[in-house]
Amino acid sequence: MAKQNNIGLEKNDYKGGKSTLCVGCGHDSITNHITTAFFQANVKPYDVAKLSGIGCSSKTPAYFMNKSHGFNSLHGRMGPLASGVYCANKDLKLIGISGDGDTASIGLSGFVHLLRRNVPMVYLCYNNGVYGLTKGQFSATAEEEAVLKDGTQNPFHEIDLCALAIEAGCGFVARSFSGDAKQLVPLIQAAIHHNGTAFIDVISPCITFNNHEGSSKSFVAVKDSKINLQELGVIESSEEIKVDYEEGEVAEVELHDGSVLTLKKIDSHAHDFKDRMSALQLIDAGNKEDKLLTGLLYLNQDNKNTADRLGLSSTPLAKLKESELRPSAEKLEEIVSRFR
Repeated sequence: MAKQNNIGLEKNDYKGGKSTLCVGCGHDSITNHITTAFFQANVKPYDVAKLSGIGCSSKTPAYFMNKSHGFNSLHGRMGPLASGVYCANKDLKLIGISGDGDTASIGLSGFVHLLRRNVPMVYLCYNNGVYGLTKGQFSATAEEEAVLKDGTQNPFHEIDLCALAIEAGCGFVARSFSGDAKQLVPLIQAAIHHNGTAFIDVISPCITFNNHEGSSKSFVAVKDSKINLQELGVIESSEEIKVDYEEGEVAEVELHDGSVLTLKKIDSHAHDFKDRMSALQLIDAGNKEDKLLTGLLYLNQDNKNTADRLGLSSTPLAKLKESELRPSAEKLEEIVSRFR
């Protein structure tokens, strides 16, 4: 008999459609981690609203919890959408999926104001530093002097989304790696139970556009040396990158293009994640050493959420009766009289 969680559901009840992403993409790992986290957290899928913008990452809500509500918004507009969904029906568990382009470029203002409002939701940013859906241009999170597969060098300083989230008032800020199930699944579970916006920056390297110029196996090299009989869009399978290392340790992960990603997992005994300035200093120090710090960076459970700040009714707007939503004739006349 299949294992059930505490509400009598099996893990298959949290799955969605078949992925159409590149084989070996870390985004599919994150999908599996979300499935595991919501299963273990005993969340009813039909009480969940999955929200996303535009991009490779924003396709993934179709790949988990197919019994949930879903809304794929305009590019960069997932933040404002989430605010509206929450105000309309705050009984729903919200999970927002976005990419680094969707969040840090066109959606930057929506992201910041979502954090200011402290909308209760899980916000996952699949961060790979490029626009994977539009052929690998730099995104705003790409490090300065990073090199594209065509040799183009990034001239701009990167946006660190975790530091920005803390500055904007987010009460739950974490960073992880798509291939680290041991760390990411519990982070997502904790985020589900946080009464406010829980932001997790998930480093998920793009296996297609992490190829450097000069590689004999790069798409550039193949294009320069072959004759096209047809125009095909075939991406060869790659083995998914996974890591398993302890707190306080540094792990060097070799990516598909031969480059190396250095990860350092935060030692929970050495970092006070309730200290805002300590978290910002830790992120800054890590960036200066070219290391990505992973784990829970900052936690503040005293933040008022959107419902508290706006004084929303205990009953969600979507569940109020017409008689409760429509003012009486006398009340309407009183309101209109104020503008005469």
